[in-house]
Amino acid sequence: MLEQQTPLLLAEAIAHLDKGFEHLPAFETPVDAVALRPILRELAERLRDNFPYPHPQYVGQMIKPPHPIARVAYALAQQINPNNHALDGGRATSALEKEAVAGLAAMFGWEGHLGHLTSGGTLGNLEALFVANKLHPGKTILASSQAHYTHSRLCGVLGISFETVPVDARGRMDLDALEVRLKAGDVGTVVATLGTTATGSVDPLPEILGRAAAAGARVHVDAAYGGYFGLAEGLGAAARAGFEGLASDGVASIVIDPHKHGLQPYGCGAVLFRDPSVGRFYVHDSPYTYFTSNELHLGEISLECSRPGASAAALWATQRLLPLVRGGAFAGELTAAHANARRFADRLRGEGRWIVPFAPDLDIVVWACGGSALRASAVSTRSRSLFHEARARDLHLALATLPVAWFPEIDDDAQGSVTVLRSCLMRSEHGAWFDRIFSLLDEAHAATL
Repeated sequence: MLEQQTPLLLAEAIAHLDKGFEHLPAFETPVDAVALRPILRELAERLRDNFPYPHPQYVGQMIKPPHPIARVAYALAQQINPNNHALDGGRATSALEKEAVAGLAAMFGWEGHLGHLTSGGTLGNLEALFVANKLHPGKTILASSQAHYTHSRLCGVLGISFETVPVDARGRMDLDALEVRLKAGDVGTVVATLGTTATGSVDPLPEILGRAAAAGARVHVDAAYGGYFGLAEGLGAAARAGFEGLASDGVASIVIDPHKHGLQPYGCGAVLFRDPSVGRFYVHDSPYTYFTSNELHLGEISLECSRPGASAAALWATQRLLPLVRGGAFAGELTAAHANARRFADRLRGEGRWIVPFAPDLDIVVWACGGSALRASAVSTRSRSLFHEARARDLHLALATLPVAWFPEIDDDAQGSVTVLRSCLMRSEHGAWFDRIFSLLDEAHAATL
């Protein structure tokens, strides 16, 4: 099941890399293969204790295998182990990072930007909220009630006032509720989410931009999960409008996670700012770095210090192989993932024994066990039972706790929430496995009855 061709490519690439240093006196790092072999064997044994994330029968959490070129590029860069904090430690990979981040900005329709890679969406959002507070000190940050919990946590870390805005029955920010809160005043930044973690819902960005501008508030877009879907075909009109809104001048900053749909190893996120002058908020002095060049060192525009240059190498190589353009091979994978999610939802509905509250905006489907006389507590119990029965058959799903109000068929006897099933169909290969997936689901469902 696991891909085994890249080690051969890596060996060739290492030999070519090594020639670049052959002018130096001979030096070789000793490797005790005899000592390493049993430890690596033991590690391989320990790593078997994982869910089969690369396999199409894994339709659970948002975990997507990195592309082979990303894995081999990361490993190749690790021969040098560059640190992209400063040019002192990562000269080549700092250049690769700037090129790769510029590619992300171009995908959003941005010509000018300030940005860099991070360890993931959490650090990217931390920096975006840090800048938001510098521009509007003391003012409240708003995000939807379905936005990632990291925004609340990070505002707590930064000492910023944070509030949530209710969502509609599709998990998107409620515009009427947003307008009411904006009119109450003292809002500095509104966070729009393009691809919520639970359901993949896309907030109505164009309308959010208009309302925020009227209230004098900035807009930060958390596109950690869904950011790449602007390249996909076949999206619904509302989702398409959301991604087209990213090119608007009103979007102050964007966070995206290449380690989700960007085919990268963990952790690789990115934060971009529309206005390069926000770099002034990062100004600091370092008495022992930044001396090898007068060019910009990435550590000068980042809250993180040491950062893996290997992440930049992997992202750069992937974008070289799979350009971030509409109609390309990379975009085709996203189009297929979205289409598979729609097909998955339609097939669930067609069987008549499942409840699917709405069609997916992206590639995440939420669904619940149907039947008669449904109560939220009973549905939650059956969801958990089905989750375990499916897992026993090597079909791996996920669970989510959502508002009962999204499921009109279910009576609320559990204080407003219900636990349901959730499937992330992140890979184009999932579509070819639907018959087997649904066969296993049939078995698991029978066992729960």
